Amino acid sequence: MSVVRRTLALSGVLVLAAAGCGSNSLGGGSSTSPSSAPSSAPSSAPSSSGPDLSGSLPPKIKSAGKIVVGVDASYPPNEFLQGGKTVVGMDVDLFNAVAQKFGVTVDWQPAGFDTIITGVQGGKYDMGISSFTINDKRKAQVNMVSYFSAGTLWATAKGNPKGVNPDDACGKTIAVQKGTTQLEDDMPKRQAKCKAAGKPEIKLVVREKQDQATADLAGGKADAMLADSPVVLYAIKQTSGQLEQLGEIYDAAPYGYVVPKAQTAFAQAIVEALKSLDSEGTYKSTLAKWNNDSGAITNFAVNP
Repeated sequence: MSVVRRTLALSGVLVLAAAGCGSNSLGGGSSTSPSSAPSSAPSSAPSSSGPDLSGSLPPKIKSAGKIVVGVDASYPPNEFLQGGKTVVGMDVDLFNAVAQKFGVTVDWQPAGFDTIITGVQGGKYDMGISSFTINDKRKAQVNMVSYFSAGTLWATAKGNPKGVNPDDACGKTIAVQKGTTQLEDDMPKRQAKCKAAGKPEIKLVVREKQDQATADLAGGKADAMLADSPVVLYAIKQTSGQLEQLGEIYDAAPYGYVVPKAQTAFAQAIVEALKSLDSEGTYKSTLAKWNNDSGAITNFAVNP
């Protein structure tokens, strides 16, 4: 994937979270994490295991004692709202553990997905963490620290009643989130193929938030949807059999933490924190809590 991303509130069996990662604006809703408890922020004391990285903090963060993070909290299980106000998810749990290596807490601030990088560049946020796929465009704007690998996956209603073929979706109605790599990189290529073949274009239903796109599919307003693989797999699980995977995961690429361009040393220190969490087992156990351990990586790096 390249540009990225992101539960949905439907009646009956469909209840995910809501608010704004792969996506943009913020909404309301509730969801339950695997442990049914909100992700907690780390203590203000550096982690007792591994390196103390507090000396690598930028002065602003060190003075405040916290890292202000912009997050689009509508992308379960990676980041979403629990109880309508608490940001939880895999990204939250993992970066809270990273922050503990620096002896600071994390202030998670919900934001529109396509506003986060700009917010980091302008100093509104110290970092951006919202399932951002690493790509050249983003690396030109900010530093990106790799921490996870995901691909794109399609989903359709159980049994694929509309006969959607991801490789030939011409004329089908497809739900996708605004600002995502799926919309900005994937769909233009598919539309071009439809045009070249003299077939009708794909009818795109572009939504501000991933939960809305998922709801469109579950409610019959779309024939299929595509999004980051962890998000689609989670949506399928949460809809109790109403949705199913369509095809296989493709275009796997790393997610990256967004760090200001001038803070390369801080970005490299985050790499060291991830390596420490990996060596002690916390990294993989955190991913496993959210059924995302298949996306674990070992080559943490700045701007890979």
